[in-house]
Amino acid sequence: MVPRGRRAALLGLLCALGIALGGGTAHADGAPVGNDIQVAQTLGARELTVIIRRIDVTPGPLHVDVVTHAGTTPGTIHLQAAAAGVVVSRGDVTLGATPGIYSGTLQADQPGPWELGLTDAAGGPTATIPFVIPARVVPPWEKATYGGFVAAGVFLLLALGVALRSRRTAYALVPAGGMVAALAVAVTGALLSAGTPPPPAPGSQLDPTVDNVTDPYALSRLPVTDYSRPPVNFTAKNLATKGTPAELDLRFTDGSTGRPADDLVIHDDALVHLIVVSPSGRLWHLHPVRVAPGEYRVPLAPPESGTYAVSAELERRGGGVQLARSTVDLTGGSGAAAAVPAGPGKRVVDGVPVDVTTTPLSTGVPVTVTAHFPEGDLQPWLGMLGHLIVIGPLPSADGVGAAAATAPTWAHAHAMPPYVPGLTGIPDETVAAYGPDVPFTYTFTTPGRYRLWLQAERDWSVVTVPVVLDVPAAEGGGQ
Repeated sequence: MVPRGRRAALLGLLCALGIALGGGTAHADGAPVGNDIQVAQTLGARELTVIIRRIDVTPGPLHVDVVTHAGTTPGTIHLQAAAAGVVVSRGDVTLGATPGIYSGTLQADQPGPWELGLTDAAGGPTATIPFVIPARVVPPWEKATYGGFVAAGVFLLLALGVALRSRRTAYALVPAGGMVAALAVAVTGALLSAGTPPPPAPGSQLDPTVDNVTDPYALSRLPVTDYSRPPVNFTAKNLATKGTPAELDLRFTDGSTGRPADDLVIHDDALVHLIVVSPSGRLWHLHPVRVAPGEYRVPLAPPESGTYAVSAELERRGGGVQLARSTVDLTGGSGAAAAVPAGPGKRVVDGVPVDVTTTPLSTGVPVTVTAHFPEGDLQPWLGMLGHLIVIGPLPSADGVGAAAATAPTWAHAHAMPPYVPGLTGIPDETVAAYGPDVPFTYTFTTPGRYRLWLQAERDWSVVTVPVVLDVPAAEGGGQ
């Protein structure tokens, strides 16, 4: 028989045990670290979307998907994963003749900064995509919560042992007090967890080269260089020699130090969005591959000779989105100049009937330009429903050329996919269920003649719709 006093003490301790066990339901956020990374790459003659799937635990498999588009030739892409300059794993992705997703698997053995290399088996430069595999880091509040519950359990066992073996029940109050204190720490940590900010993410908020890649809590503040970065200096050079195809070499250097700008982050599913406009108004929306720190390359087959306008849209870590412009002289073939595009109305582009409409045109007020496609079978491209390039005002609609590089306005706007409740992120390109209308809203600040290009993806092919708009000044001359 257990004396009445001890029975009361044991009952109280068992009640405390029930509270401790019940408190164990306050778990930490169970969402896996990291996200899938999508990067558009113009690799040789192929326009690809490379998807680096999220990896939760290292060592473990690193899954890489390559999305091809209409017109992509079959072939093999060599993959390699490197950490700290050392190649850890190699593999291949075999691309078929049918557009879609093709997969490969590599191995990753540690968290931290990595580089994914892609090389066309037929030859050409190796594209390198920097990315970060986050470490699983236990937040301080989680340590306090689970550590408190573990300590409470230990003190509870001690209190039970003392209560059963000691002649004086009061001795059990000492470990029981420790158990109560441990429970207080655990419950406080669990309650504060909802308001505790997450650590800064390496690779987006922090340089992936600093020591806190595997422990974001190692620094008490962000590096100073993450608060503001100067603009980049941008140069474009044609590497082609006589008899070789054109290849643009793009260099990005820090405007302050002159060193290569190697802190570009993925912006709208690409490291660099390159817009190239020919002298007569053809447009290319390309995604150069990174071949060295601050150096990117992209092939281009110019159909005509002359001065081409180029614009690079990029984002530096801590420096925001930047738009840098330049020109490059190219020698092209004997192809005919691009026809002057029409204004709003119906037209057929690449075999697809498209109707372009606008709200009333005027400066200083939002104007909605809408491309109406025949069916709601559009696919997301670069995480967006559509893309709009605006250049102007231009002297005339007949020629673009170097005038585009110095035009007052050079804008890149988007049409967002419709919101779907419960859906996080943007579906990949396998989902063809958007449209048929692709609306863009833009405000023209200066009257004049503008060149616009509306882009959307359909049947694994990007349709580019050129439009000319004459925007009048607002009544009364105001904006």
